[in-house]
Amino acid sequence: MASSRRFFVGGNWKMNGDNASIAEIVKFLNEGVNDSTSTEVVVAPPALYLKQVVTDVNKNIAVSAQNCYKATKGAFTGEISPEMIKDVGGKWVILGHSERRHKFGEKDELIGEKVGHALSAGIGVIACVGELLSERENGTTSEVVYRQTKAIAGNVSDWNRVVIAYEPVWAIGTGKTATPDQAQEVHDLIRKWLNDNVSSDVANSIRIIYGGSVNAKNCRELATKPDVDGFLVGGASLKPEFIEIINAKS
Repeated sequence: MASSRRFFVGGNWKMNGDNASIAEIVKFLNEGVNDSTSTEVVVAPPALYLKQVVTDVNKNIAVSAQNCYKATKGAFTGEISPEMIKDVGGKWVILGHSERRHKFGEKDELIGEKVGHALSAGIGVIACVGELLSERENGTTSEVVYRQTKAIAGNVSDWNRVVIAYEPVWAIGTGKTATPDQAQEVHDLIRKWLNDNVSSDVANSIRIIYGGSVNAKNCRELATKPDVDGFLVGGASLKPEFIEIINAKS
């Protein structure tokens, strides 16, 4: 079944970039991602640059926001809505990223509500789950990931527009990477949870991607694992090596 899932690589630029550097990133993306690229490619610039990237990037590269709120409009200073993302040409939003959970205090319930609203607004969701180092050391990885996945699943109206990103928090921006076997183990756990709690069709068709210090050196081995359907890339997505990661499966 794995071969029917189109490989998916997202680039999360986080709070990085300015007009000049983003123009450089768009340049290497446009040169490196062409009609022969079989991977689905999505990039997530800071919200201020969404429209610029939508306008300048090749049309076979989709653009995502890094976050959104659970409402269409209103008195939510500093937030953006999925309707706004869609209005400027964005196709996706990243929700539940560990930095949103642990630096900004977002809880499972809020993330689930955001997922539901984003899907109802017509954009795709890259929904993130993953455990802290202390949780892995305590042996509670599966418990944490199941809890987070359950909060997301309870709000999904269309599984065809959802990608799940497994991001072990201890491997994000640390230079540490889950081994291919560690990544495969958790991806398999998530797929089995979906099989038991949603449906076998969803479990077999959904892309589960890995995020956590992915780079050009480790991406090919990770991509060989049967339940690793792509990557959500941080720092490396700002560099030309991102093209190598996009082509990890080729």
